[in-house]
Amino acid sequence: MDFGVVLQTNPPAARTVQLARLAEAHGFSHVWTFDSHLLWQEPYVIHSAILAETKRVTVGPFVTNPATRDWTVTASVFATLNEMYGNRTICGIGRGDSAVRVTNGKPVTMAELRESIHVIRELANSRPVEYKGATLQFPWSRGSQLDVWVAAYGPLALKLTGEVGDGFILQLADVDIAAWMIKTVKDAAAAAGRDPESLAFCVAAPMYIGDDRAHMRDQCRWFGGMVGNHVADIVAKYGEHGAVPDALTDYIAGRQGYDYNTHGKADNDHVDFVPDEIVERFCILGTADEHIAKLEQLRELGVTQFAGYLQHDNKEETLRVYGETVIPALQTHVAAKK
Repeated sequence: MDFGVVLQTNPPAARTVQLARLAEAHGFSHVWTFDSHLLWQEPYVIHSAILAETKRVTVGPFVTNPATRDWTVTASVFATLNEMYGNRTICGIGRGDSAVRVTNGKPVTMAELRESIHVIRELANSRPVEYKGATLQFPWSRGSQLDVWVAAYGPLALKLTGEVGDGFILQLADVDIAAWMIKTVKDAAAAAGRDPESLAFCVAAPMYIGDDRAHMRDQCRWFGGMVGNHVADIVAKYGEHGAVPDALTDYIAGRQGYDYNTHGKADNDHVDFVPDEIVERFCILGTADEHIAKLEQLRELGVTQFAGYLQHDNKEETLRVYGETVIPALQTHVAAKK
C-alpha cells in the first residue's frame, strides 16, 4: 500500500510546500492538493514549487474537474511539469464540486467527464488526440507519462471509472462502503474487457493521530459534510434507497444546506448533521494501532493507496507517527505475507 497526503493550498504557499517536504521525509509517496481556485490558492503553481523542493513524491490535484479548466490547458500543465521534474505528476479528476458550485455552475455530465479524461490523458502522454474536430498534439512533449484517477460515488460514475480510469478515488474510509464500491468498479472494468487488478484503488479520508476522541471527531466532522454534498446529488437522482448502500445515504437526512466558504475546514459550521458514528466510519482516528488495523482491512479489500487529509490541528504529529510507525507496519506486514 502506498501513502499519500492531501493538503489545502491555503496561504502562505510556503506552508503547503513545507508540509509536502515533511510528508516525503516521512515516507509518503504522493502529495495531493485540493483544486478550487476561488476558495484556495492556485494549486498548479504550488505543485511546481513542491516538485522543485522534493525528490520522490508524485504530485497532483485531488481533484480537478473538466468544467473550470480547459482540458488542453490542464494536459499542458501536466506535460510541462513532467518535462521539468521527470514524470512525477498524476491527475485526480471528478465531475466538479466546490470549484464549480461557488460560481453557481453544475458538475459536468458523464459523457463530458469521459471525453475529458481521454483528451487530457492522451495529450499529457505525448500522444495525438481528436478534439473538437481537430487532431491535436503537443509538438514539444516527448515521453510524458500521466495516469488519470477518477473520483466517484454514484453508480454511473463508478461504472465509468472501471471502464476508463487508471485508478479509482473513494473519498471515505468506511470499510463496508469501500468493499461495495471497489467491487462495483472492478466489475465494470471486467465487463469492459479490462483487467480489474490493473487499476489503482485509492481511499482518502482524514487521518488524525491522538487519544481525545471527541476532539478528533470535531476536527474531522467537516469531512462528513463534504461527502454529503456528493451523496445529496445521488439521493436526488436515485432516491433514498437502492442505488448505493444505505450506510452512505442515511445520515444526510438532516442536511440543511452548505457553505462552501468553510469547505474542508475543521471550523465548518454547516456540519452539525454529521453524527459521531459517521465521522468514525468515514475517517481514520485514534492511536497508531487503530490506524494500522483499519488500513489493513482496507488493504485486504484491494486498496493500493491511502491518502490522508490533514485539515486539522495535529498535522506534524500525525505525519511523524505515520512515518515512524504506521507506514513501516503496513509495509512489514505486506512483506511478511509474500
